[in-house]
Amino acid sequence: MCGIIGIFNSNKIRTQLKQGMQEMKHRGRDGSGTFIKENNGIGHVLHAIVSKVKQPLNSKLVANCEIYNWQSHGIKARNDAEMILRLLEKEGITGIEKLDGVFALAYWNENKIYLARDIIGIKPIWYSHSDTFAFASEKKVLEKLGFVDVIELNPRKILVYDIKTNEIDFIEREFFKLKEIKKRKQEIKKELKKKLLSALEKRIPTKKVGVLFSGGIDSTIIAYLLKKWKVDFTCYTAVLDEKGMTKAEDLDWAEKIAKKYKFKLKTRKIGIKEVEKYIKKIVPLIEDSNVVKVGVALPFYLACEQAKKDGVKVIFSGLGSEEIFAGYERHEKSSNINEECIYGLKQMYQRDLYRDDVVTMYHSIELRVPFLDKELVNYATSIPEKYKIVKGIKKHILREVALELGLEKEFAMRKKKAAQYGSKFDKAIGKLAKKEGKKKSEYLRKFYPSHNLRIGALFSSGKDSTYAVHIMQKMNYEISCLITIKSENKDSYMFHTPNIEMVNLQAEAMNIPLVSVNTKGEKEKELEDLENAIKIAKGKYNLDGIVTGALFSTYQRNRIEKICDKLGLKCFAPLWHKNQEEYMKELVKSGFKILIVKIAADGLSQQWVGKELDNEDIKKLVALNKKNKINVAFEGGEAETLVIDGPCFNKQILIKKSKIITESDCISELVIQNAELN
Repeated sequence: MCGIIGIFNSNKIRTQLKQGMQEMKHRGRDGSGTFIKENNGIGHVLHAIVSKVKQPLNSKLVANCEIYNWQSHGIKARNDAEMILRLLEKEGITGIEKLDGVFALAYWNENKIYLARDIIGIKPIWYSHSDTFAFASEKKVLEKLGFVDVIELNPRKILVYDIKTNEIDFIEREFFKLKEIKKRKQEIKKELKKKLLSALEKRIPTKKVGVLFSGGIDSTIIAYLLKKWKVDFTCYTAVLDEKGMTKAEDLDWAEKIAKKYKFKLKTRKIGIKEVEKYIKKIVPLIEDSNVVKVGVALPFYLACEQAKKDGVKVIFSGLGSEEIFAGYERHEKSSNINEECIYGLKQMYQRDLYRDDVVTMYHSIELRVPFLDKELVNYATSIPEKYKIVKGIKKHILREVALELGLEKEFAMRKKKAAQYGSKFDKAIGKLAKKEGKKKSEYLRKFYPSHNLRIGALFSSGKDSTYAVHIMQKMNYEISCLITIKSENKDSYMFHTPNIEMVNLQAEAMNIPLVSVNTKGEKEKELEDLENAIKIAKGKYNLDGIVTGALFSTYQRNRIEKICDKLGLKCFAPLWHKNQEEYMKELVKSGFKILIVKIAADGLSQQWVGKELDNEDIKKLVALNKKNKINVAFEGGEAETLVIDGPCFNKQILIKKSKIITESDCISELVIQNAELN
């Protein structure tokens, strides 16, 4: 792939463009080019796979692309990028919807600049807008040029910049729709097999090929088919190999499978001492100190490092299979598995894809992800959910297809751990952190002192929103402000209402600014007030994203996500589908002091009101769940809570005066009349 950059309305255009091209030269060593007109310019560095056609094309287009149907549009062109230009000149920017492949592009048409990327967001593009407008393939490129408030373009939007007015606007794009295939299972498997084979086959280049290999079902299917098709490829596996520790599970399976099918396998094994050396490189590279992201990036980086030495220019990954075939615990717990699959796909660009792109491009390797093929995704997310998880076995239909393709049952049915655990690199991070007397997130923070992103927290005063703040802080995100909606409607569908005025003291106790907006609480109209509050917070604190404490309410999560999409913000739900009993225990263990301030359920009595939650209470709630089906974490509205202290508090809240109002045996509320910080 390639790197693209553009800067508009800048009196330093030549210097900035030259510096920006230098900063991203690793993304393309096969050529480069720029076009400058007055105070505006675009640039491109080329990583050639199809042919070496220099960009910018016609002083109009810079594209980081790999289009698989570029020769099927009846447009005469030397390569895929040139075909895109001809298509856009013919049909306008919406012509991108006809593209089968991955891309991030900028199209300069007279006084308008259009930025767009493939709908899932496999190829990255970031932008900054003030007196000057700029974009680039990597965030760090714009930051090194001195641009601030650098934003990743949501792939479900096309950005339109007007050079004359210096204004930006967005065109909304349609994502995958929730639907279900009405066919017999065997017919579905037959069609799925065709689409899977097509997704991989169209991505096989003439260049040297690598496979990121963990011995899981996803990478094994890719390697198995490549072998079947007589493609010359090498599998790459990277693990922690420390004296006195057991063998990494991924290495054990990778070696076993490679031996069985005669795959060429190269392994990278490093000890804990070497891990820190790589962390120092990886954390600034991926611009993130999130423990999970770094744990996954370590084996990925090491595998790519070896692949580069071998002259590999294209590497395959099984990324995306978990999302389209339901491979996560949250899918199993969901009341609508395919809806959860689509939600996860929307988050991939911010969670996985940018990390993987910058790691591979740093090594001048192009990443190909056949499980995120547009046609395959569209089909897989429509497969009836009853075929995806069967008797606790996730991705069941994919495993059945693997068996039909000829993969042995032992390998097709393997239950794999996440990459950071299967490679044991998470354990290495933990040991390095412990050596310094720190938690993993604190340890990683020193390699990337900047916060990962600026986040606004939707905050209600209760346990869920407070714990979501705590989790995001632990992952090195900056909580720039709390956002509270004070509803006049005590039975609001969206917002917590008991003792909502306590958020003022909580914000002070956490030393986090508070944005507070009132609403009458009319259903759906209250969403307009929420959008207004988020818009105010975004403008005041330059937010990158929003975090919500949603546990199971798709009603809340989907509406918050829709607002975030509209406002160009990322959406985080770190508590989503956590095990309720384990979650409650986690809260107490972490040191949160949580008062139950309202009850409204059979089985609960006034004795619970005003009580500080402890482990004995959790045991009682578990028993009540078995007897009365009460949600252990009160997700059914059985009770409301107030957090008065915790690890994210600098001061504790002391309740000086309160009263209990009782409506019936199982409906009571604690009304706080006076409280202060201690």
